[in-house]
Amino acid sequence: MSLDSKKSYPRVEDLRNIWKIYSQKKSLKYGLPFLIFMIGGSFGLREWTQIRYQFSKVKGVSKEEAEKMGLHKDKEVTLETAYEEIKKLDIDNWENKRGPRPWEQNDKSK
Repeated sequence: MSLDSKKSYPRVEDLRNIWKIYSQKKSLKYGLPFLIFMIGGSFGLREWTQIRYQFSKVKGVSKEEAEKMGLHKDKEVTLETAYEEIKKLDIDNWENKRGPRPWEQNDKSK
């Protein structure tokens, strides 16, 4: 092999020298990733806040509008009616049933 075939490009050598010099500086080693993170984060947060403003214009539907759309409740649920339904349940007589474990097969449940 001749010397001409081993000869590298001068620009590549210049880039390697520049990289060696600047890779040892702490401002580029720690500061540049920090700045990239901060600037990239601001763009990311802009997208998240845009979602908040986009859906802030959405408003609830009144009962009359819901009934016009065909949405209606069969009966009104109050705290007292829910309490009366719970009072009717038999909570003193119950049986503990063991659920299947992840390592057991589902058809073995007792």
